[in-house]
Amino acid sequence: MKNVFLLETNLTILISPNQIKELLATQGKDLIEIRHYLHAHPELSFEEEATASYICQLLSSWHINYQEGVGGHGITGLIKGRNSEKKVIALRADMDALPIAEENIFPYASLYKGKMHACGHDVHMTCLLGALKLLNELKEEFEGTIKFIFQPAEESLPGGSIKMIEAGVLENPRPDYIFAQHVYPELEAGKVGFRTGRYMASSDEINLYINGKGGHAAMPSTYDNTVLAAANLLIDLQKVLKKNKPAHVPSVLAFGKVVADGAHNVIPSGVSLHGTFRTFDEDWRLKVHQLIEQTARDTAGQHHTQCRVVIDHGYPVLINDEVATSIAREAAIEFLGKENVAALDIRMTVEDFARYGQVIPACFYRLGTGNKEQGITSNLHTSTFDVDEKSIVIGTGLMVWLCLKGLQEG
Repeated sequence: MKNVFLLETNLTILISPNQIKELLATQGKDLIEIRHYLHAHPELSFEEEATASYICQLLSSWHINYQEGVGGHGITGLIKGRNSEKKVIALRADMDALPIAEENIFPYASLYKGKMHACGHDVHMTCLLGALKLLNELKEEFEGTIKFIFQPAEESLPGGSIKMIEAGVLENPRPDYIFAQHVYPELEAGKVGFRTGRYMASSDEINLYINGKGGHAAMPSTYDNTVLAAANLLIDLQKVLKKNKPAHVPSVLAFGKVVADGAHNVIPSGVSLHGTFRTFDEDWRLKVHQLIEQTARDTAGQHHTQCRVVIDHGYPVLINDEVATSIAREAAIEFLGKENVAALDIRMTVEDFARYGQVIPACFYRLGTGNKEQGITSNLHTSTFDVDEKSIVIGTGLMVWLCLKGLQEG
């Protein structure tokens, strides 16, 4: 098939970072073709059927065994080296796109209106595919097993990771460590970034429904002012959060959607508020849920209304395991040089990969994809997002070296 690429490898050599780079040096064009196909054919969360089929075709052509239909459209499999039970390293890439209309004008732009790989999952899949191709060619050169996970539905709750975990993706065999990389336009291509411990926030969707008796605005004695109750609730929630928040725990409670479907002179019987809560401490997270419930009842009651609270629990705090992150960072230093390995700050954004870290030691790191000179600076989740494609070979090679290093540890 058109996008299958072949690697001619010398399996008698002792593998080193430079040899991995040499093996991949001529494969950049083939990897980019894969990325272009995936970018042009984006599929939203829980809809990744054609994407999964394309991945399976490549894996089959490379004689890599896999299981499809795991937790939806997920794919998993094993590449077994010598002494395959010695150690297991897992690699994960997400598959879904976003409901964003692409504004980029180039041959591989999205073919599907209103859908776009604006978060770089096309790059994630490409790097993992390239790494698996090479690792399969080199499987007689390492001891242990590589488990791979192509995960659907990272962008939408409840997320694909929980379904794959429930389907047993982290068992039989159970990985010692799991790694994932994510594109990062804030870093120039050629660099990567790491952070040990808490790195990305938890997320919850907060839905508040205030109800009372509506009526004509000119006759305040005949209605309950649901709009005023909603306005005061927004203020009271911020006051309660500020009063109770531990000083050392970053948190955000923000409401981006308020629906009060009345009129200039009509107070509606219902007002709804929809927002997000994010933090880095699971105990504080649960405490805030309780505070929201209590404040909503109290404030609504003061205005003779009622408030129904619906909290949709999202992803947990993403915590990078100390040992796993150390392995990944040292591998990156060896592969790219210390000057190209950056320290990351915490982020209020969220990531479904966090669920894997609740089960086994995990590391989620960043792959630099920006290029200011070429104007590749658009942020993630924007209609003009793109990457410096030299990062694809870099990300592929680093994943290979990371696996080889990880299998040697301990």
